Amino acid sequence: MSILRGVVPPVLTPFHADGSLDLASLDSLVEHLIGGGVHGLFVLGSSGQVAYLTDAERDTVVERVIATAAGRVPVMVGTPDLTARRVLDHARRAQALGASAVVVTAPLYALNNSAEIADHFRLVAAGLDIPVIAYDVPVRGPAKLGRDMLVQLGREGVIAGVKDSSGDDVAFRRLVDANRAAGSPLSVSTGHEVMCDGMFLLGADGCVPGLANVDPAGYVRLFEAAERGDWEAARAEQDRINRLFEIAFVPQGRSGDAGGIGAFKAACAALGVIASGTMPAPIEALSAEEVADVEAIVREAGLLR
Repeated sequence: MSILRGVVPPVLTPFHADGSLDLASLDSLVEHLIGGGVHGLFVLGSSGQVAYLTDAERDTVVERVIATAAGRVPVMVGTPDLTARRVLDHARRAQALGASAVVVTAPLYALNNSAEIADHFRLVAAGLDIPVIAYDVPVRGPAKLGRDMLVQLGREGVIAGVKDSSGDDVAFRRLVDANRAAGSPLSVSTGHEVMCDGMFLLGADGCVPGLANVDPAGYVRLFEAAERGDWEAARAEQDRINRLFEIAFVPQGRSGDAGGIGAFKAACAALGVIASGTMPAPIEALSAEEVADVEAIVREAGLLR
């Protein structure tokens, strides 16, 4: 059974008003997710606002989530940085803290070609004793990860899976098909909140949706319906989830790091899962009016009474 399978939420990172980590809320969020039936946790991803954390804060989050999860589900740790040596430094610390796997992007800022990016993954994997998951998120990196490169790295045993957050559904399907033709060396999961039913139908192994922080049980029901081939039930659950996803469109005119994540945090705060929707500086939290609009959608979705 692959480590990247089923519903694996990218865990939000809660903050106090002074900008420090809110570890009590992080504990509460982890319990909320595991209680919802998720199959794993992904910390220090885009939804976890890893770019705004110091190295010490990264380690604190990893250590706390692993301790709270207490072996109930695997914990995968994001390691984004500029080059393989720096990524490997993060990854080794995560491994030492008990991570089940690390999630690795292409190099950031560095201008590498496709061959160098492939070697980037090889260098990281060679220095670890835990699986490497490739994170295809071109909006935050130099380029989209190539299908053939990913499948080849899977054949070599360099990477165990791919978390696809490219938003390119055609490329995702081609990756699933190519992986299957190669004997399925990779576990392939989508980060696309509103298309999980379709991705499961075409052969995705799992999903890594930020909205699962708000409604983990809904995504688990969706995955279970897909597993038993009940596509009507899967579509109905996806349609309900998509109505909930409207919270991501409430904030307008904000940065890519502010809108959707801010809405997810506001919704979790409304549910009492975390203490507040505080964002890391310089990002502002949602306004009172935006929070009210988010809460109305959450209530309409049946999650808030």
